[in-house]
Amino acid sequence: MEAARPSRTALRVAMRRAAHQIYDAAPLVFSDPIAVPILGAEYLPEIERTRFKLHKPHSVALRAHMIVRSRYAEDLLAKAVANGVSQYVLLGAGLDTFAYRNPFAQLHVFEVDHPATQQWKRDLLSASGIEVPSSLTYIPVDFEHQQLATQLAAAGFDRTRPAFFAWLGVVPYLTHAAFRSTLALMASCASGSGIVMDYGQPRSALPYLEQLAHDSLSSRVQLVGEPFQLFFTPHQMATELSGFHNLEDLGSNELNARYFSGRSDNLMLMGSAGRLVSAWR
Repeated sequence: MEAARPSRTALRVAMRRAAHQIYDAAPLVFSDPIAVPILGAEYLPEIERTRFKLHKPHSVALRAHMIVRSRYAEDLLAKAVANGVSQYVLLGAGLDTFAYRNPFAQLHVFEVDHPATQQWKRDLLSASGIEVPSSLTYIPVDFEHQQLATQLAAAGFDRTRPAFFAWLGVVPYLTHAAFRSTLALMASCASGSGIVMDYGQPRSALPYLEQLAHDSLSSRVQLVGEPFQLFFTPHQMATELSGFHNLEDLGSNELNARYFSGRSDNLMLMGSAGRLVSAWR
């Protein structure tokens, strides 16, 4: 991402979450009453163009992935809060809206993102009249010049208390060193802490037609200056998470069965590239 620009991929994700609220059949997989208002009038025409893609399988499947990862993360967060977790850290928060509809009085939310993306979000919130709650702390982090652990601590995050981390839409853009250093920070948190993230399988692990889809998506994110760098197989991811327990690693079949079965529309995941994984301390 260029230093002076907000993330274009964050915008695309937000528009797909918004489109789900408008165009997909009820019941929604992920109900988010702030997904549309946060984007304001500026991006409404782009959201409206989604209706021309409602029956294009790859477009629908990509929207389904953006939706289900947020739903899965918030399902796990609710369980974490029920077990006493009072800190929620969104790494690469983008235009995520949980903090502005947080139903848990005891939960403090920390949104971590690049300063440009975070300021852009705050401008959108202000323009849309969406209130910033006192239970939210923004943590702008320029990862080239600042340490995540230092910035978290300065913002009041307490590693001695359990926390839940959502790391969505971030891992493929990282170097392996950055991934491991961030994972080590999470592993150092108190017992009862948890993590959820999505990741992609390497091109070599995919069937031929999925390799072509992988190439197409990779070229698009490369063009906006946010190239993919990091991929894992499920076995490799399990090795990376060996310091955690209760690992759950879900592919399209499992997620479709859990979240998309019995729908009246064609909203569902396709292929084997994208996966969701959660684990606990």
